[in-house]
Amino acid sequence: MSAVPSLAEFEEAARGLERVISHTPTLPSRALSDILGESVVLKMENLQRTGSFKIRGAAYRLSKLTAEERARGVVAASAGNHAQGVALAAQALGIPATIFMPLGVPVPKLLATRGYGAEVVLEGETVATSLRLAAEFAERTGAVMIHPFDHRDVVIGQGTLGLELIADAPDVDTILVGIGGGGLIAGVAAAAKGAAAQAGRTVRVIGVQAENAAAMPPSLADGHPVEIVTLPTIADGILVAKPGAVPFEIIKDLVDDVVTVTDDDIARAILILLEQAKVVVEPAGAVGVAAILAGKVSGTGKTMAVLSGGNIDPLLLQRVVSHGLAASGRYLTIRIPLPDRPGQLARVSELVSQAGANVMEVMHTRHGQGLQISEVILQMSIETRGAEHTELTLDTLRQAGYDPMVVPD
Repeated sequence: MSAVPSLAEFEEAARGLERVISHTPTLPSRALSDILGESVVLKMENLQRTGSFKIRGAAYRLSKLTAEERARGVVAASAGNHAQGVALAAQALGIPATIFMPLGVPVPKLLATRGYGAEVVLEGETVATSLRLAAEFAERTGAVMIHPFDHRDVVIGQGTLGLELIADAPDVDTILVGIGGGGLIAGVAAAAKGAAAQAGRTVRVIGVQAENAAAMPPSLADGHPVEIVTLPTIADGILVAKPGAVPFEIIKDLVDDVVTVTDDDIARAILILLEQAKVVVEPAGAVGVAAILAGKVSGTGKTMAVLSGGNIDPLLLQRVVSHGLAASGRYLTIRIPLPDRPGQLARVSELVSQAGANVMEVMHTRHGQGLQISEVILQMSIETRGAEHTELTLDTLRQAGYDPMVVPD
């Protein structure tokens, strides 16, 4: 059997998933088109059932199980999106499902998974630990392990998104897709390129990884999946230390390029999607837009960014928006040493107001290392219109004799 599924296999999967998944909308983005200098459209997979593309692969994988396998039940491990996909698909098919999730998983994802009828086991600090525990559970009980990305049926199910991309935008030149374990981009690359070729066209597929969890570039360089030491990233949905062996065989042949983005880039992407597109996207789902904002792609022709998921904890969203504002130069915190005499706080506030900035929060203290008896520290959080306005505000304070120091976010 070829490593790359055929177009017929993707089409068969799409027919089988018609009653399970939604055909999510594709919408143009004028703001991103202006930034990239090319036409940009967004594939709103964040509006998919369960809020993520994962339902495609999970539902197709479960649909291929035999009656005997269904009777044994299924087990999976996930930080959220795969868990919800497996839970909903299992519920629809009447299959018992056990899901291992790491401690600290976002509460909305936990509640949604339980709401779909799965038994959830919270244990371990990372998804890697949850995967190990799930594998042990499968060995002990006979339940069928449903891997989040490293299985051919999962890749085929995820690849049905690629068929939709070409159906929605037959003239697309480049598709930007996030990469975690590789199941989504492998399926999208194979299906989209196959459908485009049938229409006599070619399409480029570019993968995007979080800089702190970028296992794909060294894996491609070595010609096989390489495990890396990951660092924390807000894009927990693609925080994977090693690509799957099954999707990697497709990716190395069909994916045209892989780029990385920082957490600051991702936070800015979430912010611009909120403000300009009026959509809520989780960090892993925003990496394609982050690549555009960071200047990591160019000369792409008509470009589609896949918004692969929208399941974001409201508390994380609050922090990400603040971080995105700071990364965009629109929100900052400054510390200013002041002489300890009446009127200084009012004077600084007046100067900030004159510069057209908005004071959001103030802390005024006489306590701190290095302070003289006659000094106080003023810490002030300020909202501005962007980097140039921020610099104007700081210059206004400096010209008045103050020494504002920007506090790192």
